[in-house]
Amino acid sequence: MLRLTGLTKRYGARVALKALSLSLVPGQFVALLGPNGAGKSTLFQVLTGLFAADEGEVEVAGHSLGRSATAALRHIGVVFQQMSLDLDLSIRRNLLFQADLHGLPRRLARQRIEEGCAQLAVDADLDRKVRELSGGNRRKVELVRALLHQPSVLLMDEATVGLDPKSRLDLMKAMRANVKERGVCVLWATHRVDEAEQADRVLVLHRGELLADGSPAQVTQALGEPTLEAGFIRRTS
Repeated sequence: MLRLTGLTKRYGARVALKALSLSLVPGQFVALLGPNGAGKSTLFQVLTGLFAADEGEVEVAGHSLGRSATAALRHIGVVFQQMSLDLDLSIRRNLLFQADLHGLPRRLARQRIEEGCAQLAVDADLDRKVRELSGGNRRKVELVRALLHQPSVLLMDEATVGLDPKSRLDLMKAMRANVKERGVCVLWATHRVDEAEQADRVLVLHRGELLADGSPAQVTQALGEPTLEAGFIRRTS
């Protein structure tokens, strides 16, 4: 569903991503685990077309991001690290605006908005301004927004930063439900080992390079320590 081949991104003399290659399949929750500065956000900016790679290729659902950006991006939903909702609009108006950008018919858009908000228990607040919501509920709205056009690939960039434990759990449960029900491929960028341990697959990124790739148990073994946390700290410190 998502294929990277030799992906390289430089900022002047600094190489943020170094010939990164990997493939992600449908129905898989993949944690991209790395410390701050590992290249996670740079990778997401390349995958969403905000930055252009210096070398390499990105394919989304068989479409080249470089040659057919519109077709490729149609298959991607994203929740960025920084909140990007309009604080002065209601939940409903924020989501309708996103639906319009994707060309969804209004009737279908309203149906998906109501269903998505009900699933994440924010449907009672549809007409409240976003600035009145808690941080956890704002994140839930962003997840509903990312899924409105039913993407094949969902990118989550440090999506639980600043959330309380219950909000983190709710967000993880909602994301896992979409993996199970719709076969979405999720790439979840995080620096939290406890989140990575819940994934089907873990990619450890450090200084733009892939250090390990496999199930949590396989990655723990590859990093050479008794726990994933110990191995992650030793190899990325």
